[in-house]
Amino acid sequence: MTGIICLDKPCNMTSFMAVKKASRILGVKKAGHTGTLDPMASGVLVVMLGNCTRFIELLPEHRKSYIAKVKLGLTTDTLDITGKVLTENPVNVTEEQLLKAVEQFKGEILQTPPMYSAIKKDGERLYDLARKGIEIEREQRKITIEDLRIFDFNGTDFSMEVTCSAGTYIRSLCDDIGRVLGCGAVMSELTRTAANGFSLEFSFSLEELEYLVEKGKPQLAVVSLEKALMSYPEIVVTEPQARRFHNGGELGYERLHGDFPVGIYRVYSPERKLLGLGEILTEKGDLTVRRVLVDE
Repeated sequence: MTGIICLDKPCNMTSFMAVKKASRILGVKKAGHTGTLDPMASGVLVVMLGNCTRFIELLPEHRKSYIAKVKLGLTTDTLDITGKVLTENPVNVTEEQLLKAVEQFKGEILQTPPMYSAIKKDGERLYDLARKGIEIEREQRKITIEDLRIFDFNGTDFSMEVTCSAGTYIRSLCDDIGRVLGCGAVMSELTRTAANGFSLEFSFSLEELEYLVEKGKPQLAVVSLEKALMSYPEIVVTEPQARRFHNGGELGYERLHGDFPVGIYRVYSPERKLLGLGEILTEKGDLTVRRVLVDE
């Protein structure tokens, strides 16, 4: 089976285990996800099946959306409610102060990744170092918070809806807001509502996948790779060019039929079969192969 499913990952399960369970249900040997969700988090987990796994980093839409619940007055080593409590502080925050604090996190900002994360340092995951009691300096990363809305504030807890660039850690955002307010804050719940152009509304739970398989209709949950790549423009090549592209060979610009600016393209054979993705790197440069869609 080749394609993409949008999984509604349950709480208290790692992303790796969720993908493993989904691939077992569907009878797929090769599968991978496009972005880790914390075990405590639920929601959208985009899973690439079969040879689609080779296109994970080339999905055109990378922004993500979340709804998080935040508790003020606490800090933990994991920056969420599951971690070891480091400090407990009184909370005396008004809604006006909260709204003012979050304003500085909108737009392009620098964020320090948490120690409990899958980022590698010298070949070792940060969370492995953190579990050994080792904390190292992490380089700040540039991220973008496109939208941040606060609601349901009750004096000690609130919810926020966030739309952000890939690589954003919502736990770190909660912790940073708590630091600005002076009382600390931890993430108490997290649901990813959208990722890579897929939304929670069209996601399937593991139980729903099992039901579709039992009914012999697993394809109802599968989105084609072609549909996921539709925001890329297309180039249709000749049969000899299709064979060359399929074998990893670049195609001369002067032999392409049309005027194509720099960018990534869906490449099709004359029979409208998707061959993969190609890229023109310079003005009127050759069409180079980014990924070939290999037949299973």
